[in-house]
Amino acid sequence: MLLALVYAIKIGSFSDSWLILVSSFCLASFYVLLGLLVMTRPPAKAHADGLLPRIAAFVGTYLPWTIGFFGETGKALPNLASTVCVLTGMAMMLVTIRHLGKSFSLVPQARSVVQTGPYRWIKHPLYLAEQIAIFGVVLKVLSPVTLTLFVLHIGVQVCRIYYEEDLLRRNCPEYSTYEASRWRLIPYVW
Repeated sequence: MLLALVYAIKIGSFSDSWLILVSSFCLASFYVLLGLLVMTRPPAKAHADGLLPRIAAFVGTYLPWTIGFFGETGKALPNLASTVCVLTGMAMMLVTIRHLGKSFSLVPQARSVVQTGPYRWIKHPLYLAEQIAIFGVVLKVLSPVTLTLFVLHIGVQVCRIYYEEDLLRRNCPEYSTYEASRWRLIPYVW
């Protein structure tokens, strides 16, 4: 971290360097938190059938990691916007995970239907939080390629949503009532 700070000071002004460091730290924290959640979850009641839900989960989880391989824009506005998006996404993710708790999974798995916290308003707040954070990463390395990867990631996440909803409908009777009264991802849109 100290070496990163020294490097950042050498390549630009301190304020730009600070934004780059905060954004990078948030991104790293985001991925560490995802790893910890995977390692601490209990067994599921049911799993999605077939290979496609697992592939979608793998691609949806790890595709954003490739965005970091592209060069940074080095401009203050994208770094500031990046930091705001990553911090907002992470804060939303932490709140969502607090309510999701033991029902967390990467591949579609049925544990229980969570209806507290952000799940009172939308069915997939963790996906929304993740997209906001990933958008922040895209802003940090803004290019046609990273925008294309972001759009592709949104498509994969939509597939994950459909797989998850199908599994919950089949294995949690209370899900039908829950889903009828909630928006999927963005209130009043979808």
